[in-house]
Amino acid sequence: MKPAIIFDTSVWIQLIQHKSTPQALLLREYIAENQPLWLTPTILQEILQGTKSLQEFERLKSSLLSFKCLVLNPIEIAIESANLYRSLRQKGVTIRKANDCLIAAYAIHFNVEICYQDSDFDLIAQNSSLKITHFT
Repeated sequence: MKPAIIFDTSVWIQLIQHKSTPQALLLREYIAENQPLWLTPTILQEILQGTKSLQEFERLKSSLLSFKCLVLNPIEIAIESANLYRSLRQKGVTIRKANDCLIAAYAIHFNVEICYQDSDFDLIAQNSSLKITHFT
């Protein structure tokens, strides 16, 4: 069994668009091999809000709900995310999308690696305990 990974929205979108990036290929492999992968409520929302039709929404929702979703008390994760954002700002690092801090806070809280295609996660990982998937 491979280590559990949170795949960020950016990677799910690559998979949905049939792109062959290293990240999308890893996600495809995790799904095919039934390896442990996690969603967060934010990732679920971001993927579903990008759908163009009710049919696509329902199809994706059904597929995504077959994966495990990490859940925390909303107040607790909001505080953890805000504290992460604050600590990064204190170090002179500004994250463009607050949702990336929210997703990173889940990964840090559960000590799970994140696979992504978004430069905000590089900055977060360089300045926190966030674990990221490395590609060589």
